[in-house]
Amino acid sequence: MNFTRDEKQDIILITISTISLIGSFILSLDYLAWIAVILCGIPIFKECIVGLVTEFDIKADLLVSIAIIASIIIGEVFAAGEIATIMAIGGFLEEYTVRKTQGRIEELVKMTPEFATRIKNGIEEKISVENVQVGDILKVLPGESIPTDGVVITGETSIDQSTLTGESIPVDKQEDDEVYSGTINLYGSFTMKTTKISQESSLQKLIRLVESTKPENAKIVRTADKWATMIVVIAFTAAVLTYLFTFEIIRTVTILVVFCPCALVLATPTAIMAAIGNLTKYSILIKDGQSLEELAHVSELVFDKTGTLTYGTPEVIDVISNNPKELMYLLTSLESKSEHPLAKVIVKDWENNDLADVKDFKMHMGKGVSGTVDGLKIIAGNKKLLESENISLKNCAEPQNGEIVIYVAKEGEIIGEVYLADTLRETSKETIRNLKRLRVKTTLLTGDNEKTAKYIANKIKIRNVKFNCLPEDKTNYIAQEQILGHKVAMIGDGINDAPSLKKANVGIAMGNMGSDISVEAADIALLNDNIEDIPHLIGIARKTIRTISISIAFALAINIIAMALAIFGMLNPIEGALIHNIGSVIVILYSTTLINYRICEKDYKKSNKLGMNKHLNKSKA
Repeated sequence: MNFTRDEKQDIILITISTISLIGSFILSLDYLAWIAVILCGIPIFKECIVGLVTEFDIKADLLVSIAIIASIIIGEVFAAGEIATIMAIGGFLEEYTVRKTQGRIEELVKMTPEFATRIKNGIEEKISVENVQVGDILKVLPGESIPTDGVVITGETSIDQSTLTGESIPVDKQEDDEVYSGTINLYGSFTMKTTKISQESSLQKLIRLVESTKPENAKIVRTADKWATMIVVIAFTAAVLTYLFTFEIIRTVTILVVFCPCALVLATPTAIMAAIGNLTKYSILIKDGQSLEELAHVSELVFDKTGTLTYGTPEVIDVISNNPKELMYLLTSLESKSEHPLAKVIVKDWENNDLADVKDFKMHMGKGVSGTVDGLKIIAGNKKLLESENISLKNCAEPQNGEIVIYVAKEGEIIGEVYLADTLRETSKETIRNLKRLRVKTTLLTGDNEKTAKYIANKIKIRNVKFNCLPEDKTNYIAQEQILGHKVAMIGDGINDAPSLKKANVGIAMGNMGSDISVEAADIALLNDNIEDIPHLIGIARKTIRTISISIAFALAINIIAMALAIFGMLNPIEGALIHNIGSVIVILYSTTLINYRICEKDYKKSNKLGMNKHLNKSKA
């Protein structure tokens, strides 16, 4: 994990402070604890003063400062150092956000070609992409990125559109088909007529979306800060009034000590630390504590398809033939001469290393391949290719679920069909079922066609599905749901998902196979791509917020009771310090229960019960 210079400095200061506290405790040397007070306490004092002077911002930092000063006054230097160090750790965890969100935008920029080949008056000329105008005729060679959006006017090819749509399978293009900036021309050269200038192309839109898209809500204030103003007023008022009525400085200091907000300010960071520790065991990376709070209130989870619900790579799923072994032998031998991604899938699927000699190999752009295998004329490709060769397909079935079909003919006669598709993860259906049990709405947004999208959605029981989605379509959908008051989480893996991951209240990236840009744009990363852990992730987020709420309620209760006792002189400073330390220990121990938490049947039942209660309340309203 890479840290900035300031983050490294914070880690060093926290480490030194922790070592000094351990030394102070073991050797009973109070002066060692002063190291922690100085290194971790001064930044807290500074932030407190700046907040008060510039914005009159009363928050937990003021309470922590009071706690440190009060502890020093009564001679509890170790307690003061402990408070400062723990709060420094908590602050570091809370403030460590996704600083790399914009860090790899240049990767997208690099995908935009610097030059384009323009055909003007029959002459080819290389020009800067910035000089390309709407209506220009451009020539695109195999392996080149398409300079800007446009329409094919001559030629046929296959385009890798995964950058924009997330589709794992190349898309065949012919005359009048649209092509998009930043996508890769895999094979045939073609000419296109531009419909947009470079600055308005699909890729530039994606770059701007990643740069500018942010959740509508501001950063959530720490839970403890919500109570800060009230507690400060109560503490100071009680202390001042007690002194005015009794003129006893010890009793006054005791009030400040017992109202020391150790347990209160520890409630949030310790629970978040424990939750993060729990999720690390499942190879889930949480980039900041705010993401857990947001995730706890998520009502809808939006899925990308390719690489998320599916594995992201096509596989041979079926072979229909009277002699499947012969068909695959002839087809694999022929496809071994092709560089097409689907050809490589077929060759990889062939377990036998024996391949026949191929002669007269020919690639038909956007249609298939042909050649002579063991003296036999073999044609393999789509419907268009075989019909152009006058080969009848009357007995062949049409694909029903968005699969890719390769028809194989031998000596002019169909001998079978090979079906390829991006396969579902085995855990996808169970994941969707468990999310529904948690009362989380599931939605599928994909760049795939309608048939493929609906097939996948039906198979895993997702009712809400949108297809042919470009990046802006996904972000627009999320924005509309947020306008309706829904908290939305998005999970995806591709570069095209990065704007949506940023736009969502919580972005979840597939960390193993996901693109660097999508991982950086997200708040949470599944490092092992185990989507079956998502229900657990939501479960522990909800459990963490409940734990924080209970800890805060407990801390407030113990502070109020102790303050009342101190006002009536029933506690001295030492007893007051003991009480607030016991409260802190209880909060920490309660938070550590999150480390071994695992979502269980009780959590699902609780979600269903809450959902039913909400439904009843709406009905009454």
